[in-house]
Amino acid sequence: MIDIKITEDILNITDCLAAARDLESGGVATFIGTVRNITGNKPVTRLEYECYRPMAIKEIQKIIQQAISLFSVRNIVVHHRIGVLFPGEAAVIIVVNAGHRNAVFDACHYIIDTIKEKVPIWKKEIFEDGEEWVSAHP
Repeated sequence: MIDIKITEDILNITDCLAAARDLESGGVATFIGTVRNITGNKPVTRLEYECYRPMAIKEIQKIIQQAISLFSVRNIVVHHRIGVLFPGEAAVIIVVNAGHRNAVFDACHYIIDTIKEKVPIWKKEIFEDGEEWVSAHP
């Protein structure tokens, strides 16, 4: 089972866990990326995420298929926020299920790293004294 969502709505870990639930899986790993209130020594007031949704979903789908192939995992949920987010809010939730713990940890790590590297989701950090685009992909 694969569940991908890119949304302006608040992300819910309970919904993600329920979507990935599999009684045959003994291992479940999650990653929740949240908005920090500081980058370096600069206070962050908010983040603004933008994306090219059709391409982002297509790229996340590819990443999930690679993770399934590489790590023999079964169920993967990837939900990512776009729009305006404030410190403490979840920007991304990843849930991976499989038979054993090592596979889910490895797959979860691979998925978040590859999303940050390849998926066209752009993040702008807003500070008290300016703003800066980060994590921009070509």
